[in-house]
Amino acid sequence: MLSTSTPARSIGLLFFGFILLVSIASCSIQKQIAKSAKATVLKDSVLQHAHIGISIYDPSANKYLFNHNASKYFVPASNTKIVTCYAAMKFLGDSLPGIRYAETDEGIVLYPTGDPSLLHPDYEKQPVIDFLKTKNEPLFITTKDWQTNALGLGWSWGDYNFYYMVERSALPIYGNVINWVQEREANTGNDQSMGDAFIYSIPEVNWKVRFSADTSLKSFYVQRDKDENVFVITEGKEKRKVQEVPFVTHGINSALDLVKDTIGRVIELAGELPSFKDRIKTIYSQPTDSVLKPMMYRSDNFFAEQLLLMAAHEKLGVFDEGTIIDTLLATDFKDLPQKPGWADGSGLSRYNLFSPQDFIMILDKMKNQFGMNRLKNVFATGGKGTLSNFYKKDSGYVYAKTGTLSGVVALSGFMYTDSNKLLLFSVLVNNHRGNAVAIRRQVEEFIQRVRARY
Repeated sequence: MLSTSTPARSIGLLFFGFILLVSIASCSIQKQIAKSAKATVLKDSVLQHAHIGISIYDPSANKYLFNHNASKYFVPASNTKIVTCYAAMKFLGDSLPGIRYAETDEGIVLYPTGDPSLLHPDYEKQPVIDFLKTKNEPLFITTKDWQTNALGLGWSWGDYNFYYMVERSALPIYGNVINWVQEREANTGNDQSMGDAFIYSIPEVNWKVRFSADTSLKSFYVQRDKDENVFVITEGKEKRKVQEVPFVTHGINSALDLVKDTIGRVIELAGELPSFKDRIKTIYSQPTDSVLKPMMYRSDNFFAEQLLLMAAHEKLGVFDEGTIIDTLLATDFKDLPQKPGWADGSGLSRYNLFSPQDFIMILDKMKNQFGMNRLKNVFATGGKGTLSNFYKKDSGYVYAKTGTLSGVVALSGFMYTDSNKLLLFSVLVNNHRGNAVAIRRQVEEFIQRVRARY
């Protein structure tokens, strides 16, 4: 009897021992990560009075390795673009719809899609423009699906003149900005005077311009009126300087004014139209990921806002970020650990509130639905994009999205450890009064320690 029970008991003891070792190893790893956090971001004197949330997750084991304030809400800044990226990948297909149209007895009716690539300098190929140039029929356009505002909820509207706060529209063109350029001729004389300055815009516009007599700034600067395309230009001493200034879209009126010079004809704004649903065709513009990549790499607010509106239009038939946000929160994101406050596509709004655990679950959904190969092409890695000065030694091993506002530093994404283990992470810092670069260095050291020890 003893001889038959001993092997079974030995197997049981071995199994128990194995489980015990795994448990001890797991606890040891969690303690090491906690120790790394305490030695870096949680110890930093600049962050002693800030709010810090951290979550590290192992998707293969389906467990959190470390949580610190991970269930609390934080303003995520441009980490909001991660959620926009999810929406775009889910609803926009492989290529962006550039324009929809219906051929009628009276002419061609155009239905704008919100595509941000129209005459954008990043995209040489312009299928929509090529299509419009081939048509001789009268052109009409409708904006019946536009149901939101040019500026987002919770934006700092006083920043309207800055490149990072571009107006949204159903028919964006040239990125909805004007590039004002000053070029100064070299002085060939012996005196110390400056050469003549030439100031022009790209694209060329016939909007109102005034020149300021104030030369105290010594720098080239262009200030737009808040509600009109009236520009006040101050000449500077620079040999060459370019300033991006958002223009007032006035719905799609500014776009129609600009596009007529390119296609050589006028597009009329249509009133009430009958339904031409059965006749509508689509002209596609760019590969979706060719717009998602710069959105994530350089944290392009304009692309993010337009892509979220495009997702709303494709899924629900309206340009309204609120409807697609509510839809996703009630469906794809209904099981998030904490229900987010989600206000816009770019993260400009301080009404956005997400927890680190929310980002972990969203990243996990993206990994499962879209695959790591696609995500690694869209998310910036070390030494690239907004990570160009960070994680250079971790290039190809860390893929993440940064986020920055006044008092906010954020980083969420994917890391491959030294043992080639894939982990998801989110580090959100709010209400700091320190140097953002120094804080990012602390986060970088923490992530690198986790990579090395797991």
